[in-house]
Amino acid sequence: MLRKNRKTGRLKIADWRVSSLLFLLLLTGLAACNGRESAWPRIQQEGVLRVGLDPTYPPFEVDTGGELSGLDVDLAQAMGADLGLDVAFSYFGYDGLYDALATEQVDVLLSALVIDPARREDFAYSEPYFNAGQILIVRQGETAVTSMTDLANRTLAVELGAQSHVEALEWSRKLAGLTVQPYTTPEEALTAVLQGEADAALVDGINGRLFLRDNPGLTYTANPVTVEPYALVVRIEDSELLDHLNDSLARLQSSGELDAIIAKWLGE
Repeated sequence: MLRKNRKTGRLKIADWRVSSLLFLLLLTGLAACNGRESAWPRIQQEGVLRVGLDPTYPPFEVDTGGELSGLDVDLAQAMGADLGLDVAFSYFGYDGLYDALATEQVDVLLSALVIDPARREDFAYSEPYFNAGQILIVRQGETAVTSMTDLANRTLAVELGAQSHVEALEWSRKLAGLTVQPYTTPEEALTAVLQGEADAALVDGINGRLFLRDNPGLTYTANPVTVEPYALVVRIEDSELLDHLNDSLARLQSSGELDAIIAKWLGE
Protein backbone atom coordinates (compact mmCIF):
# COMPACT_ATOMS: atom_id res chain seq x y z
CA MET A 1 0.00 0.00 0.00
CA LEU A 2 2.86 2.33 0.86
CA ARG A 3 4.63 1.71 -2.44
CA LYS A 4 1.41 2.16 -4.34
CA ASN A 5 0.87 5.47 -2.62
CA ARG A 6 4.42 6.62 -3.35
CA LYS A 7 4.10 5.55 -6.99
CA THR A 8 0.83 7.38 -7.24
CA GLY A 9 2.45 10.38 -5.62
CA ARG A 10 5.33 10.34 -8.14
CA LEU A 11 2.85 10.13 -10.99
CA LYS A 12 0.94 13.06 -9.61
CA ILE A 13 4.14 15.10 -9.38
CA ALA A 14 5.03 14.19 -12.96
CA ASP A 15 1.51 15.04 -14.12
CA TRP A 16 1.71 18.38 -12.32
CA ARG A 17 5.03 19.19 -14.01
CA VAL A 18 3.62 18.35 -17.45
CA SER A 19 0.49 20.35 -16.78
CA SER A 20 2.53 23.31 -15.60
CA LEU A 21 4.71 23.17 -18.72
CA LEU A 22 1.66 23.03 -20.96
CA PHE A 23 0.11 25.94 -19.09
CA LEU A 24 3.27 28.05 -19.51
CA LEU A 25 3.39 27.21 -23.21
CA LEU A 26 -0.26 28.24 -23.53
CA LEU A 27 0.41 31.54 -21.79
CA THR A 28 3.39 32.17 -24.04
CA GLY A 29 1.25 31.49 -27.09
CA LEU A 30 -1.49 33.80 -25.89
CA ALA A 31 0.99 36.54 -25.16
CA ALA A 32 2.39 36.21 -28.66
CA CYS A 33 -1.12 36.43 -30.14
CA ASN A 34 -1.93 39.50 -28.07
CA GLY A 35 1.34 41.27 -28.88
CA ARG A 36 -0.28 43.29 -31.66
CA GLU A 37 1.74 45.73 -33.68
CA SER A 38 0.77 49.36 -34.07
CA ALA A 39 -1.80 49.86 -36.83
CA TRP A 40 -0.36 53.20 -37.96
CA PRO A 41 2.42 51.84 -40.27
CA ARG A 42 -0.13 49.66 -42.09
CA ILE A 43 -2.59 52.54 -42.38
CA GLN A 44 0.14 54.73 -43.86
CA GLN A 45 1.20 52.03 -46.29
CA GLU A 46 -2.34 51.26 -47.46
CA GLY A 47 -3.42 54.90 -47.36
CA VAL A 48 -6.79 53.92 -45.86
CA LEU A 49 -8.30 54.58 -42.43
CA ARG A 50 -11.00 52.02 -41.61
CA VAL A 51 -13.78 53.64 -39.59
CA GLY A 52 -16.54 51.74 -37.77
CA LEU A 53 -19.93 53.28 -37.02
CA ASP A 54 -23.60 52.52 -36.39
CA PRO A 55 -25.50 54.27 -39.22
CA THR A 56 -28.76 54.68 -37.31
CA TYR A 57 -28.16 57.83 -35.27
CA PRO A 58 -28.91 61.05 -37.18
CA PRO A 59 -27.63 63.68 -37.36
CA PHE A 60 -24.30 62.01 -36.51
CA GLU A 61 -24.55 59.08 -38.90
CA VAL A 62 -27.35 57.64 -40.99
CA ASP A 63 -27.59 55.53 -44.11
CA THR A 64 -30.48 56.64 -46.31
CA GLY A 65 -30.97 54.50 -49.38
CA GLY A 66 -27.32 53.50 -49.46
CA GLU A 67 -26.06 57.05 -48.95
CA LEU A 68 -24.14 57.65 -45.72
CA SER A 69 -24.20 61.11 -44.19
CA GLY A 70 -23.92 62.92 -40.89
CA LEU A 71 -21.66 64.90 -38.60
CA ASP A 72 -19.35 61.97 -37.82
CA VAL A 73 -19.14 61.08 -41.49
CA ASP A 74 -18.05 64.60 -42.41
CA LEU A 75 -15.60 64.65 -39.52
CA ALA A 76 -14.04 61.33 -40.58
CA GLN A 77 -13.67 62.59 -44.15
CA ALA A 78 -12.12 65.85 -42.95
CA MET A 79 -9.65 64.00 -40.74
CA GLY A 80 -8.81 61.62 -43.57
CA ALA A 81 -8.08 64.54 -45.89
CA ASP A 82 -5.98 66.21 -43.18
CA LEU A 83 -3.94 63.03 -42.67
CA GLY A 84 -3.66 62.24 -46.39
CA LEU A 85 -5.77 59.08 -46.09
CA ASP A 86 -8.86 57.66 -47.76
CA VAL A 87 -11.65 56.68 -45.39
CA ALA A 88 -13.47 53.34 -45.59
CA PHE A 89 -16.64 53.01 -43.49
CA SER A 90 -17.95 49.75 -42.03
CA TYR A 91 -21.39 49.38 -40.42
CA PHE A 92 -22.06 47.64 -37.13
CA GLY A 93 -24.88 47.60 -34.61
CA TYR A 94 -24.24 49.85 -31.63
CA ASP A 95 -23.63 46.90 -29.30
CA GLY A 96 -21.09 45.43 -31.70
CA LEU A 97 -18.88 48.47 -32.23
CA TYR A 98 -16.28 47.75 -29.55
CA ASP A 99 -16.09 44.07 -30.54
CA ALA A 100 -15.44 45.09 -34.14
CA LEU A 101 -12.59 47.32 -33.01
CA ALA A 102 -11.13 44.71 -30.65
CA THR A 103 -11.06 42.09 -33.43
CA GLU A 104 -9.33 44.54 -35.79
CA GLN A 105 -12.17 44.76 -38.29
CA VAL A 106 -11.68 48.54 -38.16
CA ASP A 107 -8.94 50.92 -37.02
CA VAL A 108 -11.09 53.46 -35.21
CA LEU A 109 -14.66 54.03 -34.04
CA LEU A 110 -16.34 57.34 -34.84
CA SER A 111 -19.99 56.94 -33.91
CA ALA A 112 -21.16 59.46 -31.28
CA LEU A 113 -19.50 57.42 -28.53
CA VAL A 114 -19.27 58.84 -25.02
CA ILE A 115 -15.95 58.42 -23.22
CA ASP A 116 -16.40 55.38 -20.96
CA PRO A 117 -13.80 55.09 -18.14
CA ALA A 118 -14.73 51.42 -17.65
CA ARG A 119 -13.33 50.57 -21.10
CA ARG A 120 -9.95 52.27 -20.71
CA GLU A 121 -8.15 49.00 -19.98
CA ASP A 122 -8.63 47.85 -23.58
CA PHE A 123 -9.40 51.04 -25.52
CA ALA A 124 -8.16 54.62 -25.73
CA TYR A 125 -10.16 57.76 -26.48
CA SER A 126 -9.25 60.84 -28.45
CA GLU A 127 -9.74 64.36 -27.22
CA PRO A 128 -13.50 65.15 -27.25
CA TYR A 129 -14.93 66.62 -30.43
CA PHE A 130 -18.47 67.35 -29.17
CA ASN A 131 -20.25 67.80 -25.84
CA ALA A 132 -23.71 66.23 -25.76
CA GLY A 133 -24.31 67.23 -22.14
CA GLN A 134 -27.20 69.27 -20.78
CA ILE A 135 -27.54 72.88 -21.89
CA LEU A 136 -29.71 75.69 -20.53
CA ILE A 137 -31.95 77.37 -23.11
CA VAL A 138 -33.70 80.71 -22.67
CA ARG A 139 -35.55 83.24 -24.82
CA GLN A 140 -33.39 85.50 -26.95
CA GLY A 141 -32.76 88.75 -25.18
CA GLU A 142 -33.03 87.16 -21.73
CA THR A 143 -30.31 88.68 -19.52
CA ALA A 144 -31.47 87.69 -16.04
CA VAL A 145 -30.85 83.94 -16.59
CA THR A 146 -27.34 83.05 -17.69
CA SER A 147 -26.76 79.93 -15.58
CA MET A 148 -28.59 77.47 -13.34
CA THR A 149 -27.88 79.62 -10.28
CA ASP A 150 -30.18 82.31 -11.70
CA LEU A 151 -33.25 80.08 -11.58
CA ALA A 152 -34.36 80.71 -8.01
CA ASN A 153 -38.11 81.46 -7.95
CA ARG A 154 -38.38 80.58 -11.65
CA THR A 155 -39.79 77.72 -13.72
CA LEU A 156 -37.53 75.26 -15.51
CA ALA A 157 -38.94 73.00 -18.24
CA VAL A 158 -37.46 69.50 -18.70
CA GLU A 159 -38.19 66.21 -20.44
CA LEU A 160 -39.97 63.83 -18.06
CA GLY A 161 -37.63 61.11 -16.77
CA ALA A 162 -34.64 62.26 -18.82
CA GLN A 163 -31.21 63.17 -17.46
CA SER A 164 -32.27 66.82 -17.55
CA HIS A 165 -35.11 65.97 -15.14
CA VAL A 166 -32.68 64.31 -12.72
CA GLU A 167 -30.27 67.23 -12.92
CA ALA A 168 -33.06 69.76 -12.43
CA LEU A 169 -34.35 68.00 -9.32
CA GLU A 170 -30.85 68.17 -7.85
CA TRP A 171 -30.81 71.91 -8.45
CA SER A 172 -34.28 72.31 -6.94
CA ARG A 173 -32.85 71.14 -3.61
CA LYS A 174 -30.31 73.95 -3.73
CA LEU A 175 -32.32 76.83 -5.20
CA ALA A 176 -35.24 78.33 -3.31
CA GLY A 177 -38.45 78.55 -5.31
CA LEU A 178 -37.18 76.66 -8.37
CA THR A 179 -40.16 74.92 -10.02
CA VAL A 180 -39.29 71.95 -12.22
CA GLN A 181 -41.96 71.45 -14.89
CA PRO A 182 -41.71 68.14 -16.79
CA TYR A 183 -42.98 67.65 -20.36
CA THR A 184 -43.34 64.53 -22.46
CA THR A 185 -40.63 65.46 -24.99
CA PRO A 186 -37.71 67.91 -25.12
CA GLU A 187 -39.51 69.70 -27.95
CA GLU A 188 -42.50 70.34 -25.70
CA ALA A 189 -40.20 71.66 -22.95
CA LEU A 190 -38.53 74.04 -25.38
CA THR A 191 -41.88 75.16 -26.82
CA ALA A 192 -42.96 76.06 -23.29
CA VAL A 193 -40.03 78.50 -23.07
CA LEU A 194 -40.80 79.86 -26.52
CA GLN A 195 -44.41 80.52 -25.47
CA GLY A 196 -43.49 82.05 -22.11
CA GLU A 197 -44.79 79.16 -20.00
CA ALA A 198 -41.34 78.54 -18.51
CA ASP A 199 -38.32 80.76 -17.88
CA ALA A 200 -35.82 78.25 -19.24
CA ALA A 201 -35.45 74.67 -20.42
CA LEU A 202 -32.76 72.12 -19.61
CA VAL A 203 -32.22 69.63 -22.45
CA ASP A 204 -29.37 67.64 -23.97
CA GLY A 205 -27.06 69.43 -26.35
CA ILE A 206 -28.23 67.55 -29.43
CA ASN A 207 -32.00 68.02 -29.12
CA GLY A 208 -31.51 71.57 -27.88
CA ARG A 209 -29.37 72.68 -30.82
CA LEU A 210 -31.59 70.93 -33.36
CA PHE A 211 -34.65 72.76 -31.98
CA LEU A 212 -32.86 76.11 -32.02
CA ARG A 213 -31.75 75.52 -35.59
CA ASP A 214 -35.36 75.24 -36.76
CA ASN A 215 -37.12 77.53 -34.27
CA PRO A 216 -35.85 81.12 -33.93
CA GLY A 217 -36.44 83.00 -30.70
CA LEU A 218 -34.36 80.90 -28.31
CA THR A 219 -30.67 80.68 -27.43
CA TYR A 220 -28.49 78.61 -25.12
CA THR A 221 -26.32 80.02 -22.35
CA ALA A 222 -22.55 80.14 -22.65
CA ASN A 223 -21.55 77.28 -20.37
CA PRO A 224 -22.97 73.73 -20.56
CA VAL A 225 -24.56 72.45 -17.36
CA THR A 226 -23.12 68.93 -17.69
CA VAL A 227 -20.43 67.29 -19.81
CA GLU A 228 -21.03 64.22 -21.99
CA PRO A 229 -18.01 64.13 -24.31
CA TYR A 230 -18.04 62.32 -27.66
CA ALA A 231 -14.67 60.99 -28.83
CA LEU A 232 -12.99 58.66 -31.32
CA VAL A 233 -11.92 55.23 -30.01
CA VAL A 234 -8.88 53.11 -30.87
CA ARG A 235 -7.35 49.95 -29.43
CA ILE A 236 -5.17 50.59 -26.38
CA GLU A 237 -1.99 49.57 -28.22
CA ASP A 238 -2.57 52.08 -31.05
CA SER A 239 -1.10 55.08 -29.27
CA GLU A 240 0.68 56.24 -32.44
CA LEU A 241 -2.59 56.30 -34.35
CA LEU A 242 -4.27 58.12 -31.47
CA ASP A 243 -1.57 60.80 -31.50
CA HIS A 244 -2.18 61.44 -35.20
CA LEU A 245 -5.95 61.57 -34.68
CA ASN A 246 -5.60 64.05 -31.82
CA ASP A 247 -3.23 66.19 -33.87
CA SER A 248 -5.73 66.18 -36.74
CA LEU A 249 -8.60 67.15 -34.43
CA ALA A 250 -6.52 70.01 -33.06
CA ARG A 251 -5.82 71.30 -36.57
CA LEU A 252 -9.49 71.08 -37.55
CA GLN A 253 -10.44 72.92 -34.37
CA SER A 254 -7.84 75.61 -34.93
CA SER A 255 -8.89 76.17 -38.55
CA GLY A 256 -12.59 76.38 -37.64
CA GLU A 257 -13.46 73.36 -39.79
CA LEU A 258 -14.67 71.30 -36.83
CA ASP A 259 -17.03 74.07 -35.71
CA ALA A 260 -18.28 74.41 -39.29
CA ILE A 261 -19.08 70.69 -39.47
CA ILE A 262 -20.96 70.84 -36.15
CA ALA A 263 -22.87 73.95 -37.25
CA LYS A 264 -23.81 72.29 -40.53
CA TRP A 265 -25.62 69.46 -38.72
CA LEU A 266 -26.67 71.05 -35.43
CA GLY A 267 -26.87 74.77 -36.12
CA GLU A 268 -24.76 77.55 -34.66
